[in-house]
Amino acid sequence: MKRRNILLGASSIATAAIAASAGLSIAKQPDAKIAAPVAKPAATLGKNIQITKDLPGYYVTPTGTGKFPAVIVLMEAFGLNQWCKSICDRLAQSGFAALAPDFYRGTTYAYTDTPGAIAKLKSLNDDAIMGDVGKSIEFLAGKPELNTSGIGVIGFCMGGRYAFLANATYPTKLRAAISFYGGGIDAAAGNPLGQKSLLDRVPAIQSPIMLMYGSEDQLIAAEEHGRVATALSKAKKRYILNLFPNAGHGFMSDRRDSFSPEAAAEAWMMTTGFLSTNLKPKKAKK
Repeated sequence: MKRRNILLGASSIATAAIAASAGLSIAKQPDAKIAAPVAKPAATLGKNIQITKDLPGYYVTPTGTGKFPAVIVLMEAFGLNQWCKSICDRLAQSGFAALAPDFYRGTTYAYTDTPGAIAKLKSLNDDAIMGDVGKSIEFLAGKPELNTSGIGVIGFCMGGRYAFLANATYPTKLRAAISFYGGGIDAAAGNPLGQKSLLDRVPAIQSPIMLMYGSEDQLIAAEEHGRVATALSKAKKRYILNLFPNAGHGFMSDRRDSFSPEAAAEAWMMTTGFLSTNLKPKKAKK
């Protein structure tokens, strides 16, 4: 059996397993175009806040009261834009508080301005970004409405790589990580973005991670998927790797030309299931 078919089969199995453990029904999922993140909340649920004096962000909690699990949302290279905020709102609708730190301190780039976004990305420092993630964890720890023993991280594009790194940097403070098309997790030396491979950080990982890739992503070679999976397997870490057919880089965003409604719908269901499984308190058996 070819490697691609094995990965696609694993994706289907993982979908069913996660949905079942989270109490979801695959058969009852609505049409893909409705289920995908293209549907915007009726009103903005969250608000712009200051995580610390020098770090702005966006914060939203579910309606009602209770000790909510929390998710740190790490932005794409285009900044903390309305799409990133809409992901936070959707997480709140699914029962999770969501916090998105603004690594760019107010600057955003249009999806048509890839050169500007890439230039900004190249100016970032991994240690500084992990410092911002640490400040975000501390912010959440001070919120009485949250279950701070259940904090996860999810990232997209540039943020997908940082979600992987955060899972290794804060192994005792994060309970789950999801990386959407995180290019550069195993970046080659001397790559144009100046990124470092993160595979040497794999031994530090303690919490499960789910990796999401598109089969048509021209920015992340299939060989990189294999190297990441091999490193995690050799270190005996808990992970799921999902490959979505006919999906390219950025397939989750309805603001991008690469948006794939079908892949986004399935990926969102898997995302909320994975987070529910790992962040929400388990109900005691009667």
